[in-house]
Amino acid sequence: MTSSITLTRPDDWHLHVRDGDALHTVVPHTAAQFGRAIIMPNLKPPVTTAAQALAYKARIQAAVPAGVAFEPLMTLYLTDNLPADEVARAKDAGVVAAKLYPAGATTNSDAGVTDLRKTYKTLEAMQKAGLLLLVHGEVTSSDIDLFDREAVFIDTQIIPLRKDFPELKIVFEHITTKEAAQYVAASDRFTGATITAHHLLYNRNAIFTGGIRPHYYCLPVLKRETHRQALVQAATSGSPKFFLGTDSAPHAAHLKEHASGCAGCYTAHAAMELYAQAFDTAGALDKLEGFASFHGADFYGLPRNAGSITLKREAWTPPESYAFGEANLKPLAGGEPLQWRLVG
Repeated sequence: MTSSITLTRPDDWHLHVRDGDALHTVVPHTAAQFGRAIIMPNLKPPVTTAAQALAYKARIQAAVPAGVAFEPLMTLYLTDNLPADEVARAKDAGVVAAKLYPAGATTNSDAGVTDLRKTYKTLEAMQKAGLLLLVHGEVTSSDIDLFDREAVFIDTQIIPLRKDFPELKIVFEHITTKEAAQYVAASDRFTGATITAHHLLYNRNAIFTGGIRPHYYCLPVLKRETHRQALVQAATSGSPKFFLGTDSAPHAAHLKEHASGCAGCYTAHAAMELYAQAFDTAGALDKLEGFASFHGADFYGLPRNAGSITLKREAWTPPESYAFGEANLKPLAGGEPLQWRLVG
């Protein structure tokens, strides 16, 4: 039985860190494990200009502990009205992607896209400039069952979009279904996908075990066991199309535990430990480095990180909560034993 593993320093290709005082709790968790992270732009108001992205990056960097090397990779929030000429400014500023939120799909997505055709001039500019499109892949129609919205999005949105923009690099983020895994696996080199640790570890029963457990509620929501198994198979396949994206999404505990609680699981406190647990359970620890450290960097056309991290097979229990500004933040698996621990 493997007692420890050393990996090239990994990256997180999908991360929420919020803003303000919250940064000083969540940014150090990520910076302790990852060399870089793709930062989501769904603030209030959203990050829609290169200038806003650079200002947000500076605030994040100010929360990185002294002596720690960590690079936030910035994104813009795609809207119906994001001007195509902002793409060139974003490229010059080092912004790497724009994020597509269908309007109303998830947290702070009210300003999202109402009709993809309204964004086509911007997408044309992105394809030309080499900016990636990051996709929250769910339709939002109320007549479509919540558990079917990802599959319907593939048929009605992604497939037509791919035909119109064949060389636009698209990341189908936080995929949750067998259909999404199959679609990405069969796609060409311009399509990739991120997979979260919680979608690898849990199915939808986790939300309801012993009562409603709001800290397991996220969007896209956890799915059936057959879908979880398909995601594990994709993540551990060795395919370069699949890579690590935690979608770690911090919310104050009282807002998660509210009558209409927020969607999002906070996993940054133990991200690599959770992924190691998922890969270990699948008997695929040898595939973790590619998934965590190589595939995403290669897809984005960025150099792989120098340095390494080491995980040890050692039981430990994460804290049940962290300070989160003036509130508390309850992490996924907080107060529950984990089998792997980051030791260096």
